[in-house]
Amino acid sequence: MKKLISGAIALAMLFAFMSAGASLAEEKRLSVVTAIFPIYDWVREIAGENDTIEITLLLDNGVDLHSYQPTAQDIMKIAACDVFAYVGSESDEWAEDALAESVNPNMAVVNLVEAMGEDIKEEELVEGMEPEEEEEGDEEEDEVEYDEHVWLSLRNAGKLVKALDAALAEADPANAGSYAANADVYIEKLDALDAQYIAVREAADFDTLLFGDRFPFRYLADDYGLNYYAAFSGCSAEGEASFETVVFLAGKVDALGLPAVLTIEGDNHRIAETIVQNTQAKDARILAMDSMQATTAADVEAGVTYLGVMEGNLEVLKQALNG
Repeated sequence: MKKLISGAIALAMLFAFMSAGASLAEEKRLSVVTAIFPIYDWVREIAGENDTIEITLLLDNGVDLHSYQPTAQDIMKIAACDVFAYVGSESDEWAEDALAESVNPNMAVVNLVEAMGEDIKEEELVEGMEPEEEEEGDEEEDEVEYDEHVWLSLRNAGKLVKALDAALAEADPANAGSYAANADVYIEKLDALDAQYIAVREAADFDTLLFGDRFPFRYLADDYGLNYYAAFSGCSAEGEASFETVVFLAGKVDALGLPAVLTIEGDNHRIAETIVQNTQAKDARILAMDSMQATTAADVEAGVTYLGVMEGNLEVLKQALNG
């Protein structure tokens, strides 16, 4: 694995060793560091009213997982925390570097990809999708690449909440009972929303999603038996769709009579707009689903939650799957 920001790690370790012992002795607070918003919100739900937990969200300024690089302060927080939870994919290999420098031998670690076990899915390239360019000198061409967007499934969320509950209980056995009770209540809410998704799917006029964008919703699509087409895979770094890709996707809109072309969150819907303009009717709606890859600390302060976002995505699905 390529070593990243080694100088920052060394500097962070110096400060961590100097401050970790004193701060832990003074406060006795459980420090939980989470990489992305869904994990942060799940931990917050499991913690409940326990105000002795300090939860940190690393990706809090709208930079998504694919382009984030930790600061020295971030690394110091990871190195000294009691629980660290991250995705565990190619996009956050920096986490492995930070964990290698940990000053807390009792740290509980949750890697979402590993926690998925046999339910993890390999990335797939569907018909019409823009292929990713291979980097020169890439010696890992045959290595299996997994779809990291495991949080975009309510069923996965239930499994991952249980893994986080176990990690919190390991780090803080005195509060294990309350963590388990809170996790159970939250999983019931996830299951209830899953039932609403099932109902929408069963009543839908269409069974296909078409994204003029990246497609991080593979797990959600598989949960409800939905087909999909997209300009790019979920982790693609490409930003420009070829003429052939646009024409193919526009042809699918026409052939299937789809009422909408979807995008992920953000202001750039240019590819989706171009697809619509190349259809025969030119009247398909452009709708956005939120993959929670750009959720900010300000959003959290404003009350954004994982369940709230997934409820919003359900409303978008209703429009996209019905004429």
